[in-house]
Amino acid sequence: MPENLLKGKVGIITGALDENSIAWKTALKVKEQGGRFVLTNAPIAMRMGAIKELAEACDTIVIPADATVVEDIEKLYAEAKEFLGGNFDFLLHSIGMSPNIRKGKAYGDLNYDWAMKSYDVSAISFHKMMQVAEKTDAMNEWGSIVGLSYIAAQRVFPFYTDMADAKALLESIARGYGYRYGKLKKVRVNTISQSPTKTTAGSGIGGFDSFYNFAEALSPLGNASAEACADYIVTMFSDLTRMVTMQNLFHDGGYSFTGISEDIMERFKDL
Repeated sequence: MPENLLKGKVGIITGALDENSIAWKTALKVKEQGGRFVLTNAPIAMRMGAIKELAEACDTIVIPADATVVEDIEKLYAEAKEFLGGNFDFLLHSIGMSPNIRKGKAYGDLNYDWAMKSYDVSAISFHKMMQVAEKTDAMNEWGSIVGLSYIAAQRVFPFYTDMADAKALLESIARGYGYRYGKLKKVRVNTISQSPTKTTAGSGIGGFDSFYNFAEALSPLGNASAEACADYIVTMFSDLTRMVTMQNLFHDGGYSFTGISEDIMERFKDL
């Protein structure tokens, strides 16, 4: 990858929990490419992870914020602007959580209060971050906003339950706000639909290991790693992708457009 793709650019990276997370890898890649940023996560998530170690490695600060609370986002933006010296060129939304999945609830037995929490944390927070950014004029022209999605937004993955609905909502918000923000300030908004990835969040989904292996066997390039996704996010933050907006971009080794593979057929030929 060319050097200094993000030189002079500043922004916010949400959701870095530990060294396995895509947001963590993205922070390191952004620093490597000359970008500056602040890190943020919900206070409860910060207690579970090691985000302060990442901040030290990236010469930055951590600003606690609950992305479902508008006042927290306003405070985050104000403090980030002060630290970074101005408006933002990029935002990464890497936030997702389902109490129903954590507690083993089937899709036909959802706790609806928990489901609403899933939608708020995993999708509506994306809208809140952009709405607050618009109202406080926090983004520079030609900025880039990226949210992390998954193919369960388009296809049925029974184990993904209400998170599939949340991801579908996330992608819809990216299109709606992508149009609005593009007209207002040439800011582009996209989602990246990543391969199943061995992160703390992903590995907590029932049957994850089996599905990870299935996707690896189906995809012609194999599963995309968290580090490879971070590289892709860097390109989306850079000026090389200025005319890409309102898209859900599959970063999955070709999984999303592969119907069957020889590896999968081989395993079923004698059944």
